[in-house]
Amino acid sequence: MRVSVIGGSTIDEAEAETAAALGRHLARRGHTVVCGGLGGVMEAVCRGAAEADGHTIGILPGDRRNDANAFVDEAIATGLGHARNALVVMNGDAVVAIDGGGGTLSELGYAAVYDRPVAGIGTHDAAHIEPVETAEAAVEYVEDAVENGG
Repeated sequence: MRVSVIGGSTIDEAEAETAAALGRHLARRGHTVVCGGLGGVMEAVCRGAAEADGHTIGILPGDRRNDANAFVDEAIATGLGHARNALVVMNGDAVVAIDGGGGTLSELGYAAVYDRPVAGIGTHDAAHIEPVETAEAAVEYVEDAVENGG
């Protein structure tokens, strides 16, 4: 399955390691990472997936594929700015959020609109977000939610 990973573009070392662990775990479980393709959580999750020979898709806000972080396998330039956040969510079967500000909050809103299950690690609090503590718990939650229809 495809899992959209969303989160802060500026993160600390602990959040970067959590995101990298998530990428590794998703890749080992055979899932594709979909993200916004830039830095912070996006780069760390892609790096982790790459370390485990996983596949990554970056849906970029700008019009240049070269703006993607070095760990994105497939870069999709949109020229849409923050409006591309809907595409990040729509192209995953589930969502995992780590940290995040306003952009992440908009993606979490799209996840509710498009009925995507969401696991959250240290992110915004909302009724449709399942709070979890670890990358492994996030993957278990979204796998179960997709398999059992939400």
